[in-house]
Amino acid sequence: MVKRISGFIQKFYVALIFLILYSPVIVLMVLSFNDSKSRVIWGGFTFKWYSRMFTSSVIGEAFWTTMSIAVFSALVSVILGTAACVGIDAMRRRNKQIVLGATNIPLLNADIVTGITLMLFFSRFFDLGYPSLLISHITFELPYVILSVMPRLKQINTNAYNAALDLGATPLYAFFKITLPEIVPGIITGFIMAITMSLDDFTISYFTKGPGVYTLPTMIYSELRKGVKPELYALSTLMFLAVLILLVFVNLKSSPVSTKPVSAKVSAKKHAYTMRYKK
Repeated sequence: MVKRISGFIQKFYVALIFLILYSPVIVLMVLSFNDSKSRVIWGGFTFKWYSRMFTSSVIGEAFWTTMSIAVFSALVSVILGTAACVGIDAMRRRNKQIVLGATNIPLLNADIVTGITLMLFFSRFFDLGYPSLLISHITFELPYVILSVMPRLKQINTNAYNAALDLGATPLYAFFKITLPEIVPGIITGFIMAITMSLDDFTISYFTKGPGVYTLPTMIYSELRKGVKPELYALSTLMFLAVLILLVFVNLKSSPVSTKPVSAKVSAKKHAYTMRYKK
């Protein structure tokens, strides 16, 4: 009896926490389908705010800017982050700890400090605009990619890579044929996380975007000064659903790495002999 009561209390507490967290989002979603502009009176169910959102030039321009920045910055961050993980993994233990500690600094640093620092840097050497916004997103996404790829790199079996080198494979060939397939789940997770962070960012984008360049968060902030428009409810709802889908996909992809040393060694020998015969 006591266990049932304690279990019920725990479930009620968790449900209450989730209700407090997501009740504003639920209200926002409901208002996006309200035919009336009032936040109090229900005027009926409608999709007109979504249609107006898609026909708005301001929202459309901000959407394409946001998506291009998110995709390009995520791609560059994944390439640089994967190369950085390989280099960090090859370092000595002390140097590795120092570099990983330096990588964690941007994660612990406040976004406003990072945004102001990048703004001062770009204002001194470049003009604020689309390039400065893209470089800024790459800068704060790179540590998240490293933290996603590095654990996968530590969990792989290095015997297959060493066996490939012993059989005559070059380090680059062995990396692409053996190491890279093992860390692909971490790379995909880092890529999706980088896109999510880029879509969600406001502070750094606000300081580094320059005049005339707007992302969805900065556009919503500027439009709120003129008054809350129902089109923003629809836009915020779609952004929430997009980020939710990405996070669910990341969690589904995050599965334990299964190491198969025997098959990996056989694969390494196969690739090494193939390269030897090509020579």
